[in-house]
Amino acid sequence: MVSETLTYRVSGMSCGHCQAAVEQELAAVRGVEEVDVDLETKLVTVRGRELDDAVLRAAIVEAGYEAE
Repeated sequence: MVSETLTYRVSGMSCGHCQAAVEQELAAVRGVEEVDVDLETKLVTVRGRELDDAVLRAAIVEAGYEAE
């Protein structure tokens, strides 16, 4: 299986708590191997195998944010 990378713009994140909430929700998704949250650019990069875009977006919503 090939590893893949998906990137989302997640507005509204402004602090370490925001970052941790998004990282925690995404890390719990099956197939996710690594999550990188950049508060400055508001970009969230997810790396893993067999990633499901809809499930990842739902995890971001569960953390209290919206993925663009």
